[in-house]
Amino acid sequence: MKRYFILILFFISLVLNVGAKDFIVMIDAGHGGKDPGAVSANGKVREKDVTLKVALLVGDAIAARYPEVKVLYTRKTDKFVGVSERARMANKAGADLFISIHVNAAENRSAKGAETYTLGVEEARTERSLEVAKRENGVILLEEDHEKTYANFNPNSPESYIIFEYMQSEFVKESIHLAQYVQENFASDANRKDRGVRQAGFLVLNATSMPSILVELGYVSNAEEAKYLATSSAQQRLSNCISKAFDRYYADLVKLKSATSGTEVSNAVRTSTEQSTSVNPSLQDVQERVSISDDATSADAPIFKVQIFSSSKLLANGDGAFKGLSPVSYYEEKGLYKYTYGSSPNYNEILQIKRKVNEKFKDAFVVAFIKGERVDTQQAIALFRKYNSQ
Repeated sequence: MKRYFILILFFISLVLNVGAKDFIVMIDAGHGGKDPGAVSANGKVREKDVTLKVALLVGDAIAARYPEVKVLYTRKTDKFVGVSERARMANKAGADLFISIHVNAAENRSAKGAETYTLGVEEARTERSLEVAKRENGVILLEEDHEKTYANFNPNSPESYIIFEYMQSEFVKESIHLAQYVQENFASDANRKDRGVRQAGFLVLNATSMPSILVELGYVSNAEEAKYLATSSAQQRLSNCISKAFDRYYADLVKLKSATSGTEVSNAVRTSTEQSTSVNPSLQDVQERVSISDDATSADAPIFKVQIFSSSKLLANGDGAFKGLSPVSYYEEKGLYKYTYGSSPNYNEILQIKRKVNEKFKDAFVVAFIKGERVDTQQAIALFRKYNSQ
């Protein structure tokens, strides 16, 4: 029964989002303008040029195959766009997918191959992932007021990346899903060395509110790869790998939508998510009212909570890390303890808690559970809204 309701949540989300409006893809060509990005040893191959050409080819291919998909770009010319602005553009457009395209570089001139990143911190943090993130995030130093915009984040300091241990993307599964398709295509269709799907603390991915990936096409620090990346044939082939990955990702969504057309959910789920009439209560008032047992509502209804951060250590209630929030609960996932505050079957109520919690933890976000098992938040929200609008 639990699996049945989890599938319902997943399918309803797809029905509401695929086909209900244009599916929007934001293509992000890394660097640009005064920021050349990585440059080959001979100075002839610049990251900003390669990424722009590939980005435009990817967008053209998607637009040609899918009239219902709206393709947008963070830049279509050689101009400088700040990291925060790129994410803002995607969020403002209501993008359903964000694809950021880059070219890599390393001190080791023999390094080569392609890799695709999603936001996060690998369980065994590697120096390679950290160095890639430091290089790509370094562009913020070219932005005016970057200290204020990025809260004194220092892209060159390993200590700054500790914050990503407490940030968890709501879209990590979808992002990894697409990233794996990209890497498979690089290996099979472009004969690229497969450096795998990885996680790292990229500011541009952290600020986006949709599934997001960052693709590293190859290494301009490797003379052979630099020469390859500069050719139009390579750019076409690499763009094909990315657009074909989108084909598979989008086809998965459409197929699931078709398979679940007309699905009905029992009234028991609907009646378990009745809205409350309270307006703007204090954090303490809301917490006292909704910190109910998950068993107090229909067992199959989604329960919403606010996730504040994750840690590799088990912390006791009252620990200073919680900044006065109590009681705090946790769940375990992939070897991490993920701490939550508040609990309610009413999404509107938990949003009120989140707004207050964000004053203490600006990156806190809503998570959802059924019978204590984590489910996709957007799908749970879709279920809540669907049956509270009738």
